[in-house]
This record gives sequence, C-alpha cells and structure tokens, in this order.
Amino acid sequence: MAGIYIHIPFCKTKCLYCDFYSQTSLNIASEYFKAVCLELKNRNDFLENEPVETIYFGGGTPSIVPVAVLDTVFRTIFDNFSVSGDVEVTLEANPDDLSKQYINEVRSFPINRISIGIQSFSDDELRFLNRRHTANQAEKAVAACQQAGFSNISIDLMYGLPTQNLDIWEQTLQRSIDLNVQHISAYHLIYEEGTPLFEKWKSGIISPIDEELSNQLFELLMTKLQDAGFIHYEISNFSKKGFISHHNSSYWKGKKYLGVGAAAHSYNGTVRCANIADIKKYIDGASTGTSFQEVELINQDIAYNEFILTSLRTMDGLSLNDVAVKFGQSKLKYVMQQAEKHIASGLLNMSNKKVLRLSRSGIFVSDGIMADLLFLNDDE
Repeated sequence: MAGIYIHIPFCKTKCLYCDFYSQTSLNIASEYFKAVCLELKNRNDFLENEPVETIYFGGGTPSIVPVAVLDTVFRTIFDNFSVSGDVEVTLEANPDDLSKQYINEVRSFPINRISIGIQSFSDDELRFLNRRHTANQAEKAVAACQQAGFSNISIDLMYGLPTQNLDIWEQTLQRSIDLNVQHISAYHLIYEEGTPLFEKWKSGIISPIDEELSNQLFELLMTKLQDAGFIHYEISNFSKKGFISHHNSSYWKGKKYLGVGAAAHSYNGTVRCANIADIKKYIDGASTGTSFQEVELINQDIAYNEFILTSLRTMDGLSLNDVAVKFGQSKLKYVMQQAEKHIASGLLNMSNKKVLRLSRSGIFVSDGIMADLLFLNDDE
C-alpha cells in the first residue's frame, strides 16, 4: 500500500515560525496546478502499481485552493493510480477558510479527514505567531466541520512559545479536548533559521523558554490527552481509538509515497526524491520534461538509520526481529550494544517479544537515544 502527498505552496500570509516552502502570491497558481497534474501523470509508475491508501493535501495552505482545482487534481489521481476503496484523504486547512459554503463544497469530494491548523486558543499567542484567525474562529470552524458530517478531524497545536506558561497551555489543551476531535498533533516551537522568528531571537527581541518549562509543558500535554482518552501513538501525535493518521503512519512504517509539487519528497524503498523548492522552476521542469528533483539512492546503512528513527518515534517501537531480517545479525548486534545503557537506565523498555520502546522518561531525551542507535560508517 502507498500514499500520495500533494504540496500546496501558497498562503495568504506567512506565519512567524514557518520554514515550509510557500509564497503569498497566487499569480501563477493556475500554471502550478497544471504542472502538478502533469507530474502525477508522468510519475504514475513511481509507486510500482501499489494501491493508494492515503492522499494528503498539505502546505502551505491547501484550504485557499478553489474547489475546481481540487476536482482536477482528484480526477488526475483516480485516472492514473489504483486507489483503494477506503482511501484516507486529508485536507489541511486554516480555521478562517472553513466557511460553511467552503466546507459543503469540499464535502462533494472524497475528502474524509480535515486537519486544522489551530496552534493555540490564546489570541495573544495567535497574534504573536502571525496566525490569521482567532480562538473563537477556530472553535467555530471545528463545529462547522462536525455539523457538515466530518467525523475525522485533527487539530494542530504548538507549545514552547516565549510567553507561554503552564496555565495558558492547560487552557489550550482543555479547549481542544472539549471540541471532541479525533486527533491532536502538538509540536514544540522551533527557531528555524531563515524565519522571522529566528531573526527576533537572534536580535534579542524574544528568548526561548528554558528546558525545565519545556519538559513540564510536554508532560502536561501527555497527561491531559491520555486522561481524555487519546492514544499517544507517536511522539507528537495523539488520537482517539480508530483514528490514527494512516498517512503519517505510512512515513514511519517505511511505506512508499509519491510527493507531488514544489519541495515535495517521494520514497519507494529504493530511492528518495526531493522536488526543487522553487515554483517557477518546478513548473518549467514539469512542463518541459526536464529534471526538477534530486534523487538519493537508499543503501542499507541509510535504510537502517531511517528504520531506527521512524520506529522509535511510535508506540509500536523498534522490533529487533525486524532489524535482523532487514539488516542482518551484525546490525542487530550493533543496536543491542548501543541500546544496552538506555535499557539499564530505564529510558528504553524491551518487551518479551524483543521490541524496544521509549519509556515515558525516555521520550524527553528521545533525540539522544536515537542518535546513539544510528550507524555511522567511517565516511560520516
């Protein structure tokens, strides 16, 4: 089974923290989506005829795209790929785009999952992040989607903001829980180079929160959502039973996916492709048949390292039997040697089925644990 990701690199405004490739001008949007459809047609062999079980429209801001464009993209996908009958189709959206009219129009497409970028229920925090909605608009958007019949709604939250404290974060979490959504993703604010947020930090206008508060915010996140019946199935992702994101899970399970559009990435087990992060060059390449992507061959060491990183992020954990089957006894011996100290310290747990999982305390230092298990050859 495989997935398709469509990158929509257009936004009405840029958020303070965002380093995803997008632009605020829509003047070449029509040409862009023609190129997207051409890429879908020209790369329909990339997934090697595997049925498509997930389709994901990400961005950028997909909800600013006219529904007529969605219709063309859907027709192209269904004409060129074998799509599963129970395909999960996700549309990312901003709350203020989700008018009743837009939602009803979207309902005419095979979109069955909405992912809403709320980030916070504090209007002060939303203004700081340069979001274009209010907390009240976010609540109304979720309610409108529910009233229209969407029963699989995910919301994105953000924590670790400069002025955030436990009380503010708890209020955001409680309002999120009260919305009765099926999925919540929560990400720590990152100061990415090249963003306005990074420049404010470097110039001393703002300061990141300290590590102790960061850990307390994450602890509160886990406790509140698990107490509310959410399954903590991946470090940053929580779902009600039966609503784990199939698309994101396909990344962590190493399934094939085709990424279409400027700056989109693809993977089929053998190669990883990265499309150029330039809309005009992408359009030219797709239109003329010239190359618009970089290709990386996946050797055993790369595949092993990716398996470590993706497996340990999830509640399924890292199967030692799978390590042996996929990468041989030498890699199994290596990973056990590297994991030994973390098992002894209680940061990693090993089940009787020989599966390594991060403990609750291990989640807080997961990056260091995973780095210890990676294989670095002499050239790295």
